[in-house]
Amino acid sequence: MATRCAFENSNEVGVFSALTNSFCLTGIGGSENFYSIFEAELSEHIPVIHATIGGNRFVGRTVAGNRRGLLVPNTTTDIELQHLRNSLPDAVVVQRVEERLSALGNIIAANDYVALVHPDTDRETEDVVADVLGVEVFRQTVGGQALVGSYSKFTNQGGMVHPRTSLEDIEELSSLLQVPLVAGTVNRGSDVLGGGMVVNDFAAFCGLDTTGTEISVIESIFKLQTQQQKHQGGQQQQSLVAGMRASLIDQL
Repeated sequence: MATRCAFENSNEVGVFSALTNSFCLTGIGGSENFYSIFEAELSEHIPVIHATIGGNRFVGRTVAGNRRGLLVPNTTTDIELQHLRNSLPDAVVVQRVEERLSALGNIIAANDYVALVHPDTDRETEDVVADVLGVEVFRQTVGGQALVGSYSKFTNQGGMVHPRTSLEDIEELSSLLQVPLVAGTVNRGSDVLGGGMVVNDFAAFCGLDTTGTEISVIESIFKLQTQQQKHQGGQQQQSLVAGMRASLIDQL
């Protein structure tokens, strides 16, 4: 399911939060509302962690990660790095990256199997992305834009790209990522998908301005409805089995 929220009147949810299949980071803000929305949706499945990077709240644009690892820029302090390592699951590797283009969330887009990186990324950074995240790395542009993390968003289920991306480019990217892709917008026509939303295999969060049509496209391409139905179906099955077991015990 896709949830609308805002960080202190800003609809750029992806700027102030980062979401993967194994953890969620949110920037420290004046209000706890933003954090509590994420916690209500995710706390049963993954940890939701307050964080800053280099003393700044825009954690979503400065970090990149997936369920295996988290990459942080060289502006990250030792205390922030230690806090992340203490708070994240043990299986998640946290690595500081010495990269000239330090807004890693803007230059790297990744799921659990493939990563797209800015064409000008250092060779060393490309190797670190492959090692820490355990993915295949491709230097790529999306719709003529080099900031792949800002103009595309994809999970293991599907993905969205810049609305001006050509059909040939969408097909090429889709075969590269091995997931279905669609061109779309968020926050009532914004093409900055990475800044406007965060998404993983079972949840999505986007700005308050996002229209009903945009929400339905997001839920459809990221297969969030089917994931939720599976989860609810599993819960119903469990309660049914528990009820049958209880009645059997009563009869005995």
